[in-house]
Amino acid sequence: MGGIVFGTPLTEGVILKRNSIYTMTVDVEGAETVCHCPTTGRIGNIDLAGRPCLLSPSDNPERKTKYTVEAVSLGRPGDGVKEWIGINQNAANRYVEHYLRNGGFAEMIGTGEVQREKFLGNSKLDFLVGDNYLEVKTPLQHLQVDVPDYVKTKKVTPFSSTDRMTRHIQELADSLQSHQKAVLLIVFLYDNPGFRIVERSTNYEEVSRIVDDCVSRGVEIWQANFRLDRNGVELDRFWKIRVE
Repeated sequence: MGGIVFGTPLTEGVILKRNSIYTMTVDVEGAETVCHCPTTGRIGNIDLAGRPCLLSPSDNPERKTKYTVEAVSLGRPGDGVKEWIGINQNAANRYVEHYLRNGGFAEMIGTGEVQREKFLGNSKLDFLVGDNYLEVKTPLQHLQVDVPDYVKTKKVTPFSSTDRMTRHIQELADSLQSHQKAVLLIVFLYDNPGFRIVERSTNYEEVSRIVDDCVSRGVEIWQANFRLDRNGVELDRFWKIRVE
């Protein structure tokens, strides 16, 4: 099936610095431009200064930033061909929705009416597809890619904010009492060969116990890789995984 074509091709720039959790300063055609950063968390252990990026324009005249940083590359600015790592976690849900509505994930979740942000217990899950719940996670704390020697890295502290994820997977497991299927979909906007725990969270043992329990109750965990460039996004591949 066809992928997603951007109405306006993305603009390439070079990140000069990350100012805060919300903004980056980017060299856009020779001009220093403050751009929106769509993820408030860390992006791996990468020092983003000097990294090429892709920007989507905003047509909202009242917005403070003209562009949103959609992807970064570990290549050099002058490289003719670059591999892009998407960092817009909200956009990832839109990409998933496109393929849900066009049958691209039928093997994983089936088909049926696609509803967004449905309440379940004390949580609001991303999708209800027919009679099946689907929650999307797009992790960026660790980038499972080879980092070239010329890219600077930073020392990072262990990740500890897992409450939302564990609550959601437990709600997915509870949904199986009255629904057919429940899926946790781990999305990467780059070619990740296979999700794995790179660095254990501070509460890893507890999280692992909860995940194992939910899987034993019937929750399925899948991975999906999307490929992004200046012109659009397409689903590369998806498969069922076991998180260890």
